[in-house]
Amino acid sequence: MTNGNTTTTTTTDTNPDSDAGNATIYYDEDADTTHIADKTVAVLGYGSQGHAHAQNLAESGVDVIVGLREGSASRSAAEDDGLEVKTPREAAAEASVYGAIREELEPENTLQFAHGFNIHYGQIRPPEDVDVTMIAPKSPGHLVRRNYENREGTPGLLAIYQDASGEATEEALAYAQAIGCARAGVVETTFQEETETDLFGEQAVLCGGIAELIKAGYETLVDAGYSPEMAYFECLNEMKLIVDLMYEGGIGAMYDSVSDTAEYGGLTRGRAVVDDHARENMEEVLADVQNGQFAREWITENQANRPTYRQLRQGEKAHEIEAVGERLRGLFAWAEAEGEDEDEDESEREEVRA
Repeated sequence: MTNGNTTTTTTTDTNPDSDAGNATIYYDEDADTTHIADKTVAVLGYGSQGHAHAQNLAESGVDVIVGLREGSASRSAAEDDGLEVKTPREAAAEASVYGAIREELEPENTLQFAHGFNIHYGQIRPPEDVDVTMIAPKSPGHLVRRNYENREGTPGLLAIYQDASGEATEEALAYAQAIGCARAGVVETTFQEETETDLFGEQAVLCGGIAELIKAGYETLVDAGYSPEMAYFECLNEMKLIVDLMYEGGIGAMYDSVSDTAEYGGLTRGRAVVDDHARENMEEVLADVQNGQFAREWITENQANRPTYRQLRQGEKAHEIEAVGERLRGLFAWAEAEGEDEDEDESEREEVRA
């Protein structure tokens, strides 16, 4: 493995007891494709990440088998994409790198994940004679695929839980290169760090936090007598515009792009909404992730066939902002094309849920 372009970045650590501070980032030049060239990869599932990994691997010259249960709605899609499809057990039996079938594991096989949940919380306990690795693209699967096709990269994470072969890092890097992550950069982390930060981010900010903030803002305006349409535009529609600015250049660049009035209002009123109490609530959410409370709750929920999950999901869909948004999105030229993409993504999500 060559290391000509490996980068180590230094960050400021606000926790004096933490060992964090240096992050190693790998690129294409650090990957040696020979570590995966003679392997067979079984991708189990053909959902959001699965379809992107399988297609990108195949187009990079890797031998790929897709593992799907009999009767899966995704079998025809994978076959139409030119991929070999077998049952998960059959696929795993032929693979050297795969993700879930313990009975077929042989010494020096690799059990590879795109998320650390099952390993970190002990849902999968692999034997000691196999490599256990993770390559986690930091993007939904359709963007991983799109970036690959456009000869661009998707940033990813790399973690090693077990290195029985002594070559786990090299093999994981070769995999990251084959799906396009090494083009952008692959950040070295651990299963624990990836899992806990990912769950916290989803719950407190990206999914839970932002959705509740949007709904609260919408409800505040509507309850004060403003039209639902104006509330939707101000609290949800324009969110994408602001997030795009932060994504491209950070929070400072966002403030540089909005009006001085908007900047002053945000700087002086933002902390009145997300105050110290909100920070305390975030710390409680993080504690539930760290001590395993959320994991136990989610595992139990799945064992019971997700009754609370389904009820909450239906409640979200019934919120007034959803009906208002569906009507207003029809005014935009991109709505029809987006609708087609959403139908495809929903079929992929159903495969993952199954």
